[in-house]
Amino acid sequence: MSRGFTHFDETGAARMVDVGAKSPTERRAVAAASVWVGAETFRRIVDRSLEKGDVLGVARIAGIMAAKRTPDLIPLCHPLAITSVKVEFDLVEEDHRVDIRAEVKVTGRTGVEMEALTAA
Repeated sequence: MSRGFTHFDETGAARMVDVGAKSPTERRAVAAASVWVGAETFRRIVDRSLEKGDVLGVARIAGIMAAKRTPDLIPLCHPLAITSVKVEFDLVEEDHRVDIRAEVKVTGRTGVEMEALTAA
């Protein structure tokens, strides 16, 4: 039984939601995440002295790519023509934390919440 969940039919079988009757509208979703690291790692992220190079630059590209590939990673997500992905970082020195904010936009028939979460 579906119990009101949109991605299950009346028998409980998984299904992709039919959004064909919806009108395309501008949609935006924002997601956030935090990553805590050790003091030395935090310093090296700030100084860009890690052997792997600019980890935040690489993480930004990875977040953008993740948003674009969400339907390949998460079952039942619709492939969307995303119009914008922004991934930003805030470095919080007090507790060696990197805060991540991802914003995704689309003009389409369904939202981009999962894409924003995947980017973050």
